[in-house]
Amino acid sequence: MAVSIPTNNTLDSFLPPDMALKAEVVGQKKAGMGFWNTFALAVLAGAFIGMGAVFATTVTAGASGNLTFGVTKLLGGLVFSLGLILVIVAGAELFTGNNLIVMAWADKKVSTKQLLRNWGIVYLGNFIGSIGTAVLMLYTKQFTFGGGVIGLNILNIANGKVHLGFVQAIALGILCNALVCLAVWLCFSARTVTDKILAIIFPITAFVAAGFEHSVANMYFLSIGWLVKVSAPGSFWNAIGKTADDYGDITWKNIVIGNLLPVTIGNIIGGALMVGLVYWFIYVRKDMHPFTPGAGEPSTHSEN
Repeated sequence: MAVSIPTNNTLDSFLPPDMALKAEVVGQKKAGMGFWNTFALAVLAGAFIGMGAVFATTVTAGASGNLTFGVTKLLGGLVFSLGLILVIVAGAELFTGNNLIVMAWADKKVSTKQLLRNWGIVYLGNFIGSIGTAVLMLYTKQFTFGGGVIGLNILNIANGKVHLGFVQAIALGILCNALVCLAVWLCFSARTVTDKILAIIFPITAFVAAGFEHSVANMYFLSIGWLVKVSAPGSFWNAIGKTADDYGDITWKNIVIGNLLPVTIGNIIGGALMVGLVYWFIYVRKDMHPFTPGAGEPSTHSEN
């Protein structure tokens, strides 16, 4: 069944009730998309988030000696926003943002099977896109730039992530995706590309600066850390004054079980429950007080 997205023909942004209607229709369209389109867009999203991670890793490399910890994290978060900007504006399917499909699911517009199908395809595509980006970055040898300072930053980021406690990683994942889904939610109010970019920057900068954990970003951060650990030449280790043994805990077991599993659980709780279902409860549920949306005439315009 075809679904349409309301458009805003006024100079003002969508108000939250209209945003909720738009989010629900977008969720229906995403859940009904064919496998290959969904998968291809998910691979793109993994690559886009990977490019945001590349930007953040590069900008924060070696910065701790000249800038305070907080300012370094702020800069990293600001440039990492590139990832979600590319996802939203260019168009791609991101697992964490797609947690908002629960709004359509809760309203029985999307079945449980459709919801889980979308999440599964998108998570797999994000993983492939992230790892593909990491492999390509390894071949660029960018980790050797600046006397190895970028590679050292890559290793330290990955090492810190695999040493998080399981419950800690869940909590950090909850807070992260609450902010990511709020960024996506705010984009439903937007009229222009500029509106979307401005809506994205602050929530994404906040989650990165605060040290919260994003499963798709970690697919890149952890895989590039492992690739550098197992592939870097001796000259790189000599330049940074470390050995691969110093990063022995960056293993695929620790990557998948120690980080991606709890962070993904946390991301689902933060995005689906704390944002999606909360706004469904407020604006969409059947027994709520009726409101008159101001969205104007519906359109078939596609929206991410």
